[in-house]
Amino acid sequence: MTRKLYGHQSEKLGDPNQTSLFKDDPFMKPEQTGEQSEVPTSVGTIERRPRRKRVEVNTANLPHKEVVIDKPDQHCEYGHELVRVGKQFKHQQLISIPAHHYVEDIYEATYKCVDCEQLDGDSHFYHGHAPQSLLAHSLASPSMVTEIAYFKYELGVPLYRQRNYWQHQGIDISDQCMANWMIKGVEIIKPVYQLLHERLMAQQFLQGDETPYQVLREPGKAATSKSYIWLARTIRQVEHQMVFYYYSASRAGAVAQKLYRNFTGVLQCDGYQGYNRVADSVIRSGCWAHVRRKFFDEAHVDPHHFKTSKGLTLITEMFNWERQWQGLPSTERLQLHRSKLKPLIEAFWAWCESTDLYANSRLRKAIAYALGQRTALNQVLNFGELDFTNNASERNVKSYVIGRKNWLFSTNPKGAEANAIWMTLIQSAKANGVKPRDYMEYLLKTVSQLPTFAKEAQLEACLPWNYEPEPL
Repeated sequence: MTRKLYGHQSEKLGDPNQTSLFKDDPFMKPEQTGEQSEVPTSVGTIERRPRRKRVEVNTANLPHKEVVIDKPDQHCEYGHELVRVGKQFKHQQLISIPAHHYVEDIYEATYKCVDCEQLDGDSHFYHGHAPQSLLAHSLASPSMVTEIAYFKYELGVPLYRQRNYWQHQGIDISDQCMANWMIKGVEIIKPVYQLLHERLMAQQFLQGDETPYQVLREPGKAATSKSYIWLARTIRQVEHQMVFYYYSASRAGAVAQKLYRNFTGVLQCDGYQGYNRVADSVIRSGCWAHVRRKFFDEAHVDPHHFKTSKGLTLITEMFNWERQWQGLPSTERLQLHRSKLKPLIEAFWAWCESTDLYANSRLRKAIAYALGQRTALNQVLNFGELDFTNNASERNVKSYVIGRKNWLFSTNPKGAEANAIWMTLIQSAKANGVKPRDYMEYLLKTVSQLPTFAKEAQLEACLPWNYEPEPL
């Protein structure tokens, strides 16, 4: 408990000779007597740390505006007029201009043809074509809905806290109204979300994970019960990155079966049994980070004595090799896996089978978990495209968890589904190097003007890797 509260969270193996933060704590020692205090102590030299360099603000992508401050009186002390011969640089400063909000009153210009009216006596009127409103009978615009969504899903500001911000901006809007805009907004862009899922299921390699979520008004369930957000994403080696969140009321294997339908490839995930329900055409691959974590926790049972098992040492050596191979092509990685990684994995399994421990020990449980995932963990020797861990999907789950800690729950399933759709498009845009705010506004502007049953080619142009930002 002390390590969980105050210790470091990294699972890196440090210097075994490094002392513990809580070992030899002076406050845990008995109080010294007067005789003990008279013992002379040697005073060592204090080693100064190197001065920390100032971290500059990166403004490489910002435009520069030159401001030249003129002399108020352009005459010398004798009254002669001065002639400007140059300028001297003084300093730089970063300028921020607050957001500007206003209401657009949109009209369509009306025209009539006077010549046709003289010919047949009838009035012929023509009108401009105003774009369709984002939400019928609503003040919501693509830019306003985007700003609210960006605040909530990217910056983690829940709607009830946003209300105060908008009031200071002169916009009196309730959190209920903003919630309705979030739900109605995803109904517009949901076809892109569905197309993204189809493209994701066509991949050869996927990674998956899930995390609990609370929905207050889930039909047939108590408000305190758990719902779940499932995650599926592409591996890091593919050109077009996709991060897909899916809301479900349960963690049952039937949900995994539905989420990964039409997928025939390799799925990398943890040891949760619910993934056993995916189709037989899917190959399960394991995550070595989950295995290592159990051995790492076992080594920290005693906070004063870090005991590294042989299994943890072997896994750490595997990670060190894999860290060096991350940027290599898949064919070269596969050769290295079979030449250098395979002997370490075989030595690890041999150690697991030969280690005899009592039934309730943490090390035995860690070994049992590893042996249960043996076939899935060995898949890294068959595919060079596979990552050694499932950490990429866990990082995307963490992005959702950070948001969950701020907005806490969803009132109904529609709100939970809206969260999953917004997060999918935002995280997919970020994974492809696209600015999420610009991309969301583009989606709302573009998809809202498409016909009800848009063609696949029209939706394909709205996927993150096909988005081209407007020139400044």
